[in-house]
Amino acid sequence: MSVIQTIRNKYGKIAGGVIAVALVGFIVSDARNGSFASFFGGKDTNVMKINGNKIDPKDYQVHLKEYETLYTMFNKGRPLDDATRAQMSEQVVQMIVYENIVNEQCARLGIATTEDEKKGLIYGENADPLVKQFQIEGQPVFMNQQTNSFDPGIIKEFEKQLASDPGRIDPTGKVREQWEIVKSYVKRMSDVNKYNTLFGGSMYVPMYMAKRLVTDQNSMASLKYVKVPFTSVPDNEVKVTDENIKEYMQKHAASYQVELPTRSIEYISFDIVPSPADTNRQLEALNELKADFAATKDNKTFVNNKSDEANSYNEAYLNKRTFMSRYADTINTLPVGAIYGPYYENGGYKLSKVVDRKTLPDSVKCRHILVRTQFQGKDIISDTAAQMKLDSAIAALKSGAKFDSVAARFSEDDGSKNKGGEYTFTLQQRPTISKEFGDFIFEGKAGETKLVKVSNDNYHGIHYIEIMEQKGVGPSVQLATIVKNLAPSDSTVNAIYGKANEFAGKNPTGAEFDATVKKLNLDKRLGDNVKVTSFTIPGVGPAREVIRWIFDHKIGEVSGVFQLGEQRYIVAKLSSIDEKGLQAITAANRPMLEQKVKDEMKADLISKKYASGGTVDAIAQASGQAVQQSDSATLGNGVPGIGYEPRLTGYIFNQGFQLNTLSPGIKGNGGVFFITVLNRNISKIDDNIMNMIAPQQRRSQEGQLRNAMNQQLQQSVIKTADVKYNASNF
Repeated sequence: MSVIQTIRNKYGKIAGGVIAVALVGFIVSDARNGSFASFFGGKDTNVMKINGNKIDPKDYQVHLKEYETLYTMFNKGRPLDDATRAQMSEQVVQMIVYENIVNEQCARLGIATTEDEKKGLIYGENADPLVKQFQIEGQPVFMNQQTNSFDPGIIKEFEKQLASDPGRIDPTGKVREQWEIVKSYVKRMSDVNKYNTLFGGSMYVPMYMAKRLVTDQNSMASLKYVKVPFTSVPDNEVKVTDENIKEYMQKHAASYQVELPTRSIEYISFDIVPSPADTNRQLEALNELKADFAATKDNKTFVNNKSDEANSYNEAYLNKRTFMSRYADTINTLPVGAIYGPYYENGGYKLSKVVDRKTLPDSVKCRHILVRTQFQGKDIISDTAAQMKLDSAIAALKSGAKFDSVAARFSEDDGSKNKGGEYTFTLQQRPTISKEFGDFIFEGKAGETKLVKVSNDNYHGIHYIEIMEQKGVGPSVQLATIVKNLAPSDSTVNAIYGKANEFAGKNPTGAEFDATVKKLNLDKRLGDNVKVTSFTIPGVGPAREVIRWIFDHKIGEVSGVFQLGEQRYIVAKLSSIDEKGLQAITAANRPMLEQKVKDEMKADLISKKYASGGTVDAIAQASGQAVQQSDSATLGNGVPGIGYEPRLTGYIFNQGFQLNTLSPGIKGNGGVFFITVLNRNISKIDDNIMNMIAPQQRRSQEGQLRNAMNQQLQQSVIKTADVKYNASNF
């Protein structure tokens, strides 16, 4: 104790100082990487800056959560796969940018949504479409069942139930979360929607233009032409340099502008696939089960316990139409109790046992009258009372009453009572309906009737059933199938990772990467045009971690090993970088650009070579090509049979180009055209007919313009902004 006391007395202040310094260091370190990072000069944690406004990762996550919720809700709860989530993430980034710019412009223009308008978007007769379509488990919530239309009065009642008795309609709290997200999204997007409507509503086509379009569409010309293909000029006569390509790109700069920073990679893929040992393991497991499988009487329990797929036992009977296996013909000939396999199908090895064999219809049309004895677990009436009610219905039928009127009066099945009590079931659907019901309609005969007692949560009661029609009667088989999925074992996965890691470790530079690929003749693949906002790489798929690496490294650098889901590992080399502006010439785009320049050069050579040809016939003879003639060229559709050639069409209907003269060379797709226009028939439409057609043409053109505006407005607006993306923070 005296030693400790001495330390306290002599070194207490020093220790306190050390602790204080450590605490300050901890706080500063946390600040440099947290909310105050930029203030302390640390790493910027924002995902992007839009005209100087920082977007926090939390904002990005809120938007992403909205999109995921809306997707799940309107796709009946279908889970998001990796590809869809990646695509959605890219859309979210673009939408955040668009929203921010639009909100700035709305503030300057005075466009705003009042609180009353926002309330109307949620609770009004003209509520937002997302509100009208709000669903729980795929069913519209605010639909009036009597009118089969949206009823805003249901919304308030729905919210009251959520508040007072959430356990009845929302035991997990998921519905409340979805509803709040929909309301928040609708309100936030109200200004954006007004902005979009403003531009869409501004589309206008003057009447004189509509009349001109009608005249143009009904005008026609006849011509002779010859097409001299680019292939008539050998490639060795046109030498393409980088300067030629740069000149071409500058001449067509709009087509080769990079709006967002992009990167390209070359990569080697190490696919995660089962080994021969994995295959043998599954085959051995199934072979060991054969004897016990043949002996068991409880096929359902045995299959569900031994199969890799949960609840894989299926009681359905399969017939020629529904048994889609390539082994169906063989299995269909086996006796009851026989086992077939192991056989490979749909990603796994299977062992199938013939449980039963019957002659059954492929589909059954029936009608019924239901009197319930229980509903939602509560007794309603006794079996005797239900029987008495059905006796009255049967008596009415026997006295000549129509089945549909009797069903409407007596049946308590809301799904069919107003449809004559009718249902049609396929053999595949048989396991999904009540056993007692299914046994009768599939194993009885057309025309038979029967009283059937059903014990089922939804249809508990006594049914009077009539089999109306049976189709496709034939042999059917019931199978019990054990599935062993063929997947790589841990040792296989580790071995594949080892190969990828070895490749990355031995080839840390671009030069070594290329040399090893060439030496071992590896399959080097290309991931091109990867944007800073991308979440997928062409040919690779969802790969955000790879993209973060790409935008944090230099050309020629080689990555470590990336795992992409459970499918493969990749090792990548950053092969090219394109910043905003004119594209750079790369190994990926050079072949395409070179071909474009070659076509330009060849078109120039062909045009000059035949400039003094005199006539279409003379050029055709000199070039070895055939003269073509068309008598039905139109301004709207061009020349039949030669595809989209706008330059050619423009020449044909240019009033400045005289009839019966030879045109200069007209560059088209794949060659150069020389034409002589023989006749132009400019349509003259009666005023009364024009006054009927022109308004329709005008409406059509305005609709096309609005559609084009809706498709292009977002990207056009985004191009006006100064956006700096922080790739590593997405």
